[in-house]
Amino acid sequence: MLNYLSAFTWLLFVSHVPALPTRFNKHTNERPVIGILTQIVTDEVMKPYGNTYIPAGYVKYIESGGSRVMAIRVDDHEKYYEDVFQKINGLLLIGGAADLETSDFARVAKIFFNLALKANDAGDYFPIWGTCMGMQQLSVLVAGENLLTNTPAENEARPLNLTAEAYQSRMFWDFPSALMEALTQEPLTANFHHYGLTLETFQENKYLNNFFTILSTNIADNGAVFVSTIEAKKYPFYGVQWHPEVNRFSWDRTKTFPHSYHAVQLSTLLAQFFVNEGRRSLHHFEDPREEDKVLIYNHTPLYTGNFTAYEQVYFF
Repeated sequence: MLNYLSAFTWLLFVSHVPALPTRFNKHTNERPVIGILTQIVTDEVMKPYGNTYIPAGYVKYIESGGSRVMAIRVDDHEKYYEDVFQKINGLLLIGGAADLETSDFARVAKIFFNLALKANDAGDYFPIWGTCMGMQQLSVLVAGENLLTNTPAENEARPLNLTAEAYQSRMFWDFPSALMEALTQEPLTANFHHYGLTLETFQENKYLNNFFTILSTNIADNGAVFVSTIEAKKYPFYGVQWHPEVNRFSWDRTKTFPHSYHAVQLSTLLAQFFVNEGRRSLHHFEDPREEDKVLIYNHTPLYTGNFTAYEQVYFF
């Protein structure tokens, strides 16, 4: 059984936060670049504009944490990704829709995941964050199979059922106590998913149990308890079934996007947290001119608020 604690216990745990192994380099990189893996365009209304895309909210989210962004296409070869890995300081796997075992998104995510495992084991710090489908992709990579089942929570904002481990986690340990309390009581997390990883499935799978710590759960519309926040025990890998980026950068009136003070604070602190993880990576571009050419600044987002739920989208 998971342990759930009320927010007042937060102060009891902040001095006992588990650190990652000391072999990781503690120097910081003041010019991080986070890679964001693109999604294949499947929606007919978006196809005229490009083959792959990234909703601009994810880009703004990372930039708001103090990093620059590189869009990583999913239609290139493995040598290209190996080269990119040595130059960026973290990877964001975004939400969307793709086959988590056979798609190009899954293929490229697996390449980066394996490179990150090997690098971190060698003391070369490299973080990965998965949002919604990105978290689901991480679960497939760790379990070696797709264990997702129907856990609908579509267009709903909810509080989190935090576990005792959440108060000791790297992700949440320095959050203000008032925000931790709000996170358990206010609808701060936006959910837009039909499938997820049930608590029962997670607990029965030795690979997931050994690799990840559950930081929160939620109850789906069909009554299933699903895992909503995770972080790896040994590696700087993180996953959320919800969407922290929409709290500040999505405004569709038909969607339940949390915009309260605490919702914005949550999004802000999580963006800063992940970018700070990226600062611990010393990967870099040898040639500044190459770096300048691949940054997201070379692309212009298209206004799509009149035909998608996204205000803006980068198409490639």
